[in-house]
Amino acid sequence: MSLDQPAPPAGQDDSTGREFTSALEDDDVLRAEHVSKRFGAVTALVDVNLHLRKGEILGLIGDNGAGKSTLLKILCGFQRPDAGRLIVNGEEVQLRSVDHARALGVDAVYQDLALINQLSVYHNMFLKREKVHWPLLANRGMRRAARNYLDEMGVNIPSVDAQVASLSGGQRQAIAIARTVYSEAKILLLDEPLAAMGVKEAAIIMELVRDLKRRREVSMIIIAHNYGQVLEVCDRVNLLQHGEITLDKQSKDTSVQELNDIVVEEYRRALEQRQRAAS
Repeated sequence: MSLDQPAPPAGQDDSTGREFTSALEDDDVLRAEHVSKRFGAVTALVDVNLHLRKGEILGLIGDNGAGKSTLLKILCGFQRPDAGRLIVNGEEVQLRSVDHARALGVDAVYQDLALINQLSVYHNMFLKREKVHWPLLANRGMRRAARNYLDEMGVNIPSVDAQVASLSGGQRQAIAIARTVYSEAKILLLDEPLAAMGVKEAAIIMELVRDLKRRREVSMIIIAHNYGQVLEVCDRVNLLQHGEITLDKQSKDTSVQELNDIVVEEYRRALEQRQRAAS
């Protein structure tokens, strides 16, 4: 259902004669309701309503400055909204910090990945969650666990003893995602996981996302600019424009052409407004 088509009240029949079910389903693991955020004179988000179902992959797209990263930072506890509420696993929460969000099973992977290049793969996998055999690190156990988990997820890393600096961008992104899933995150927020990657590197991440999708153990929101990739792996897509979600559709019900047409039309209107202002 598109957000520009108001739904009848819950319990009433829609035009098809079937009982209407709210867009916010019982199996939602994450909801943002009427969320707004300002930074001084700049309005980043305006009355955003978003929901994510258990095991679902939601693609969040939009132009630069549309508010995508701000929304993600609110969902992972890095920033607080000025208005609105967040609901995680059916309970309203006020996220106090990123650690609080992680404790609730919500975690984010950003473009900078927060990996330490000089450390090994397995040390990065357990970064800030190191196993200790007092008074030493339990390196053997961490190495074995990292190898087993990467293999289980289908992440092809030749050696977990290798420094992260020696790996490709796709491999580093895969490690960051695997580390987050390994930490038992159930809601994973990915900020441009394919940015600046070549075809082969992007394929690593796409296959990892597909594998997680098949398992349906983790729900994901993926911020991306490549509409083709979004529609390929995501169940549903939201378009964020000027701090508002203007489209909410199942991926099978939209197309790259439709999404491009919406964005092009937005550019056209913005250009006309600038031209009128200058005249």
